[in-house]
Amino acid sequence: MESASPEPSRSRPTTDATGTAVQGPAAAGDDPRRPHAALDTSTHTVTVIDEQRLPIDTGRLTRLAHHVLRRLDVPVELELSVTCVDREPIGELNAVHMGKAGPTDVLAFPIDDVDAVAPGVPGLLGDVVLCPAVAVEQAGDHGRTAETELDLLLVHGVLHLLGHDHASADEQERMFGLTDDLLAAFAAGGSR
Repeated sequence: MESASPEPSRSRPTTDATGTAVQGPAAAGDDPRRPHAALDTSTHTVTVIDEQRLPIDTGRLTRLAHHVLRRLDVPVELELSVTCVDREPIGELNAVHMGKAGPTDVLAFPIDDVDAVAPGVPGLLGDVVLCPAVAVEQAGDHGRTAETELDLLLVHGVLHLLGHDHASADEQERMFGLTDDLLAAFAAGGSR
């Protein structure tokens, strides 16, 4: 589970972003019969792209990503991209960006710094690249289902985008504890 800095290439989304146009109230003096459109800035934009062979629940991944971003008070201006790929593409990304041979389970590519976000100005939190095939392989070793392993990897990747790391024992304890808390809250009601 690693974090890298360069952004991988973007592809076509299979699940649209959740930012939607909503009806806003008419301003004083405006014609009340004329509709007003406004961007719903109360919701994060999350795009999940599925470019791999295994069946996955992209809706669940989207809901989990929204849950994590809300719980961690990530500014709504920051967009998150999640891409699910097969073993070969993540192996190539792992080699190029991390200098490690072979496929891995998750890579995180941070883009915009959360602390540098200007209110009302769209930005990119970054990209999380998941490999469901690797998640399926390691799920049993970790005592989890493939779905819960993928959930854990998504949260782990988002935390890397937000600057969390696990290089030291203290960092690992903090990051893994936060991961457990976020997943428990999602299981308790955030998955709807």
